[in-house]
Amino acid sequence: MNIFKTIRDDIIKAVDQLVAEGRLPANLDTGKVTAEPPREAAHGDISTNAAMVLARPAAMAPRDLAMMLAAQLQRSPGIVAAEVAGPGFVNLRLADGIWYAQLADLLRCGTNYGDSDIGQGQRVNVEYVSANPTGPMHIGHARGAVVGDALASLLTKAGFDVCREYYINDAGAQVDVLARSVHLRYREALGEKVEAIPEGLYPGDYLLPVGQKLAEIHGSRFASLPEKEWLALFRAHAVAAMMAMIRDDLACLGVCHDVFSSERQLHEDGKVLAALGFLDRQGLTYTGVLEPPKGKLPDDWEERPQTLFRATGFGDDVDRPLKKSDGSWTYFASDIAYHLDKYQRGYARMIDVWGADHGGYVKRMQAAVKAMTEGRGTLEVKLCQMVNLLKNGEPYKMSKRAGTFVTLRDVVDEVGKEVVRFIMLTRKNDAQLDFDLVKVLEQSRDNPVFYVQYAHARAFSVLRHAASLFPEADLAPGALAEMALERLTDPAEIALIRQMAGWPRLVESAAETHEPHRIAFYLYDLAAAFHGLWNKGKDEVTLRFLVAEDPALSMARLALVRGVALVVASGLHVFGVQPVEEMR
Repeated sequence: MNIFKTIRDDIIKAVDQLVAEGRLPANLDTGKVTAEPPREAAHGDISTNAAMVLARPAAMAPRDLAMMLAAQLQRSPGIVAAEVAGPGFVNLRLADGIWYAQLADLLRCGTNYGDSDIGQGQRVNVEYVSANPTGPMHIGHARGAVVGDALASLLTKAGFDVCREYYINDAGAQVDVLARSVHLRYREALGEKVEAIPEGLYPGDYLLPVGQKLAEIHGSRFASLPEKEWLALFRAHAVAAMMAMIRDDLACLGVCHDVFSSERQLHEDGKVLAALGFLDRQGLTYTGVLEPPKGKLPDDWEERPQTLFRATGFGDDVDRPLKKSDGSWTYFASDIAYHLDKYQRGYARMIDVWGADHGGYVKRMQAAVKAMTEGRGTLEVKLCQMVNLLKNGEPYKMSKRAGTFVTLRDVVDEVGKEVVRFIMLTRKNDAQLDFDLVKVLEQSRDNPVFYVQYAHARAFSVLRHAASLFPEADLAPGALAEMALERLTDPAEIALIRQMAGWPRLVESAAETHEPHRIAFYLYDLAAAFHGLWNKGKDEVTLRFLVAEDPALSMARLALVRGVALVVASGLHVFGVQPVEEMR
């Protein structure tokens, strides 16, 4: 149950009652009325802006309307106080019984607590990672992989029907370079001496086994033949090998996609031509000459006629080329066809997770989606900033297996997938992130991974101790929901329940804004509150979770402890992180 939704419904009912009594005009639009936690806990449990958003259409002063609304709300069951504050906020205080009911509901739901139906089964396509299939995943890819995967899980928890997708950029120049790099390694496997990798080819040692495999299959057949005789075959083999490596890299991070779509397949199936033909029939392509890019001097710029898409008609800054000077299609042309294909598969809502270096590409793709779907499809792009890999605060380089960058697998092997996944979500996706290989393993409050996991482990430690102290007690969540929860009377205990009761609201708001990082902040704050209550019990014996001479009070506090463990586990599951029951 989302208590904030419930109280918002009560607020709307109060407004409706005032309308029925003739004290407010009819047909007030309550769509912007909110019920949310006040900025300061001392102001109450829930605050509403109802008086301020309704004052103008009601032709009343906000505070006057707030006083009227507060008086009406105070009659609602469970609301013990309604106070007017500031320009017209109404701050509500709820009866403790409301919070006990929230805790019982949490315990009955288990880790499904916070599941929502706001998505109403709407289909959403989340495309993420989509690295060029030219080598292993690097640490930068890890961030996009985790952000996309956690966002997909968050949307699923909020009731959306989510497809996780990976787009294979297997057409164009970069995979031809890959094929040439593999051909060099193939000749090397046949005994040719390679002193240094020529500039422009991929230097990583990860291509050695690919070349060796081709040598085993084909012998020296392609060693001295011209490129046109082997390029397509080597390209296909190399892309398949790279995608197998990428799948393994993603699997070690706990990332699995539902669909892998191929750019080359789009071309072979005629979908690129079909998409651009649609644009042409709509009058959205033309032959023209673009202005030189900003920063280009006139003698650096060659004006030439190009096939252009009228992107400016759909919110972009300039029209965009669809063909290169050699007559081949641009990447943009392929991407138009790809997003149309997603739409035709039933995904009117699309979310793409890209690296920050693709920021200049966003407007043109959003324009293309508008044009291709005639305004019925939407594309949101989440840009992930760089990850700075550090060790004890200093820039750090690991293996050279990849040639020029640090691989995802190196980092996962060093610190574990749970740590990588959680840390990648401790900052908003468009903020740079420092990943310190030492600090992420520290057992301190400054390390959010440890601090949150320790809260879950500490809860289970208390439960194990309780099982030995009260061997006949049923400590299952459902059984604890039936305990005398009204024995929880300390303000810190009620505050902790209130914090847990905010989890369903957090899930919905984070899903609506597509911000999974907000879960990391929430879990850290919940862990801090739980650790604080545990420490309070160390100093004040009567507040300890387990009181041997008072089993009923102990059971109520164990319900609280179990609730914390369930909410932490629920949040970690969204992150794809396994909660631990013991810290090692």
